[in-house]
Amino acid sequence: MSEALGGLESRRILVRADLNVPLDAGGRIADDFRVEATLPTIRWLTGRGAAVVVCSHLGRPGGEPDSRYSLAPVRERLAERAPGVELLENLRFNRGETGNDDRFVQELVEGCHGYVNEAFGASHRAHASIVGPPRYLPSAAGSLLARETEVLLGLRAAPKRPFVAVLGGAKVSDKLGVIAALLGIADEVVIGGGMCFTFLAALGHPVGDSLLQADQVEACSHLLASGARIRLPSDITALAPGERVVQAGVDLRPGWRGLDIGPGSAAEFSDLIADAGTVLWNGPMGLFEDPRFAAGTKVVAQAMATTRAFTVVGGGDSAAAVRRFGLDREMDHVSTGGGASLELIERGDLPGLEALRNSQTYRKGVANG
Repeated sequence: MSEALGGLESRRILVRADLNVPLDAGGRIADDFRVEATLPTIRWLTGRGAAVVVCSHLGRPGGEPDSRYSLAPVRERLAERAPGVELLENLRFNRGETGNDDRFVQELVEGCHGYVNEAFGASHRAHASIVGPPRYLPSAAGSLLARETEVLLGLRAAPKRPFVAVLGGAKVSDKLGVIAALLGIADEVVIGGGMCFTFLAALGHPVGDSLLQADQVEACSHLLASGARIRLPSDITALAPGERVVQAGVDLRPGWRGLDIGPGSAAEFSDLIADAGTVLWNGPMGLFEDPRFAAGTKVVAQAMATTRAFTVVGGGDSAAAVRRFGLDREMDHVSTGGGASLELIERGDLPGLEALRNSQTYRKGVANG
């Protein structure tokens, strides 16, 4: 990486990180996974004499300063973990960030001698700090970005089979593209979470008061009619009137709201994971934050932890779930970017990666922290 950036001693290096961490009600960091994931590259740079300036976004402040989205708590944590490293204020306090304004890019790169993209979780956005600096500075991919890209593109190119993709989360509309892409790659696509109810409705099952995207039923019908290997839950854990938790099949009564896959489905999905060669998991199986509806997600996480398959957790809520259950270290790869991981699998590229490749000053140098 030092060759890519022209030497590092006394050089000022701009590092775009993804420090979009969750904060609790008191404004304290609730989960510093993304901070820790960035440290190897930062320490690699500082260990070679570079002066590191880190930039990141936090939340969606709307293009102007907002104290609720200040990076102050992140700055404090970073100072503890990497003393002497500068962290700029929230990039999204300036409208030029999301608008990819070249004037804002030039402000960011002023006084810097090199640029490192270590923000995999934001590299699916064509924002100023992601696609702009490679136009002006010698640029390189950080070790995290490189590893994420290697693993996720490997799923597209040559997964060990059988390849099982487990998808959950709330909205099917967010994942139709990646479902279609995975149907051409994976041997089995397993669907749980709130998105399963639109698929169940497409098969004619009543879903009660469960989450349903009526405008996506037809699209789900087409996917199911294609003969693709899509696995849906066979039973549901639901909340019935009177705050009763009930176990049901896939035909839910009016007033019943499905909030988790049932125990039978969890066992079926676990069997598929156990027999797989590669497993990608993105999205919880239910409302795992509520202990009453955490069982499906926990069983899938445990199956991921014990299978002999190569396991990839695709960021977002599924990454938060494996950390909550204390199983993150049992996974082969936990992605730092939910949306970015899905887009890379779906499209095979990201704006941030393209910007590095197209840079006149880019060299394929990676920090091996």
